[in-house]
Order: sequence, then structure tokens, then C-alpha cells
Amino acid sequence: MKTTELVRKIESGELNAVFEKLYGAKDAEMQKARYIRTIHNFEADYGIDRDVSLFSVPGRSEISGNHTDHNHGCVLAAAINLDIIAVAAKNDDGLVRLRSEGYSEDRMTVTECKTPNAEFYFKSRALIAGMVQGFVNYGHKTGGFDAFTTNNVHKGSGLSSSAAFEVMVGNIINHFYNEGSVDNAEVARIAQFSENVYFGKPCGLMDQTACAVGGFVAIDFADPKAPVIEPLAFDMAKAGYSLCITNTGGNHADLNEDYASVPAEMKAVAAHFGKTVLRDVTKEEIIREIPALRKTVGDRAILRAIHFENENVRVAMQKKALLAGDIETFFRGVLASGDSSYKYLQNVFTTKNVREQGLSLALCLTEDTLAGRGGAYRVHGGGFAGTIQAFVPHAEVEHYRSVMNAAFGDGACVVMSIRPEGAIKVY
Repeated sequence: MKTTELVRKIESGELNAVFEKLYGAKDAEMQKARYIRTIHNFEADYGIDRDVSLFSVPGRSEISGNHTDHNHGCVLAAAINLDIIAVAAKNDDGLVRLRSEGYSEDRMTVTECKTPNAEFYFKSRALIAGMVQGFVNYGHKTGGFDAFTTNNVHKGSGLSSSAAFEVMVGNIINHFYNEGSVDNAEVARIAQFSENVYFGKPCGLMDQTACAVGGFVAIDFADPKAPVIEPLAFDMAKAGYSLCITNTGGNHADLNEDYASVPAEMKAVAAHFGKTVLRDVTKEEIIREIPALRKTVGDRAILRAIHFENENVRVAMQKKALLAGDIETFFRGVLASGDSSYKYLQNVFTTKNVREQGLSLALCLTEDTLAGRGGAYRVHGGGFAGTIQAFVPHAEVEHYRSVMNAAFGDGACVVMSIRPEGAIKVY
């Protein structure tokens, strides 16, 4: 549809039902303005009255299973109401041109995407190129497009901004060149390929899957080529709790080495047993081999491996608790997961900059504020900087939010909602 006609449709309210479904009635008007602004930004960069489509991909909240996916473990995750949106048009020039609001344009030919380039590691250009070529590698069609994106899954927020961005590029290619026939779980696998091979960051598949598939899900990555994705019909709000995410202000941009060390050390332990991932090793085997492992991989790798084994057991327990409506057992798992991440996984702060320990401070304040009031809390996502997660009784939300905002700045603490839709073409 032409951009001018699309703006008219949004302004007239013809897409209100779509916006209310994605964002809720309260935020629909704000989102209408956001989409219109993005259309106008597209027009400024790529021409007025082109035929365009609208796309949306949510961020995600990791609910349980901290740093387990990359070693074929189990996780609980949920898509959230914060998202990246795109206005995009297909082109026949063999060019990919994409600009994100507030950033310079990434421009490349489809041919240039054929091989990864270490010069572009950790840059958005690499993520785009990996998705363009990834569709070909996975047996699908690909091609050129122009797109302008607006993202409120902010970089460094711990809500998977890079995964949402990758999946967005795949979402566009899927609909422009494959008639939307590639299922979102496959798009997630292509996104993981892009991040691992083109972006240069070892990662699992949890972030991409949660963003692409949507809803509240349990995912078992025993076979990463065909992960078992199980929707969980659980309403946290009806249980009396709000999901609060607090951004402590740390940025993930300079922490790639810290992130990469986690899967690398876990896999080093697995290699001791002749395996490639820890899912194929038991905790009993690890404990039995501690004397030898201390000499070959070191103590931190052993601790991280034991965290992995225990976390998989916790995920299974928490999934069972949620399905049974047993919120207290679920919360015990949340607290145990957070404790393990702090002590054994060791991803609550980076040893490169011990003066900055925002996550530790946020967890300390949360423990103090919620003492005797119920709920649970833990580090959220990849860790080392960024966000913590707290399940807060509804009656305590405003007090909790005021405490966190006072420490970390206005707007640091955000109350999230779970979004049922994953990567979609909005119109």
C-alpha cells in the first residue's frame, strides 16, 4: 500500500484493532503516532508514495534458564510489549538499505552478503548480511529491500534488542520473498546463524525464538535444529503479580567477551568428556572429574557448568509449577536461579570494571524492598550489565518502582506485559 494511503488508514482508525491487540487499548494512540512517524521517516530516506508494508517484532523477557540455551538446555521465556517496528518496501535493485531511527544507514548489495566479514563483527551491518544470506543457506529466497526501523527494545536493555533486530530483517525477507511461508521458528534459527557466524557473537537460540514465536513459552533445545516449543497458558497478572524490568544503566556494547566466555567455558567442560555441549554431560560426571577439570579448565568453568545442570532441573520444576498454578514454587525457582547466576554463573558484574555494579545494587535494593512482601527477583538475560527482573505484588508496584527509579533514574523501572504475537506483518 502507498505510504500516503497507509497514513490515512492509521489516522482514520482502520488499524485500531491491530494496535490494541499488539499494545493494549491504553497505548494504541501512542503507537499510531509512532507508526506514522516511522512512515514519514521512511519517505524522507527512500521516497514518497512507495508501496510499503508494516512489520513488528517483540523483545523478550527470559523467565528462567539463565545461559542454558547455547549448551542445548531448557528455558522459560516470554515475548513482551516493547518491540521494533519497520516500514519496508521491496526493491529490484539487489540492494539492502536499512536505517534505524537515530543511527546511520546500513547499505549493501545482496551479493556482498554472501560471506561473513570480520571487519563488521559486532555491527548491525553484519546482522543484516547474515540474515540476507542465511535465508539462502537454509533453502529459501532472498532479495533487496529498503526499510526504516524504530526500536523501543533499547540496546543494552537485556530485552534482546539484537535478536529482535535480526528477526525483523528475517520477517521482512520472509514476507517479501517467501510469501510468509517460512515459520517463525526457522526465522529464529537463521537469526542465530547470523549472530554466530556474521556478527561474531556465540549465542544460543532462546532470544531469537522468544522474539519470533511470541507468547509465554517453554523451550527445550536438546535438538537445536528442532527445539521443542511449548506454549504455557499462565497469566501472571491474574496471579497477583507484575513483571517489572529495571534497567540499571549499564550498556552491553562492550561486554561481548564476557558473554562469549560463558558458552566457551561450558563447552570446555563438555569437551573434557568428549562432548560438544553440556546437555550431554551429567552433574555427577562433572563433580567426579573436578580434580582433573581444575587443572584443565579452571574453577569458574566448573562453577558455570554446575549452574547449567542445576538450572535445567529448575526450569522443569518451574514449568510444572506454572502449569499447576503453584506460584510460590515457581518463585522459589526464580530466587534460586538468581542466586546461582550470582555465585556460580557469575554474570552479575564484569571483572573489567568493578566500580560499576548496577545489577548487584538493583538486586540488593529489590531484596530489601520486597522483604516480607512476597515476589521474586533475579538477574535478567545475558547479565554483566543491563537489567534485573522482579515479580512484584500489584499492591507494591508503585513503591517498588519509586525506589528503583530513585536509584537508577526516571523510567528505569518498567512494568511489562506479555505479548501473544511474535514476528508479524502488521499490514
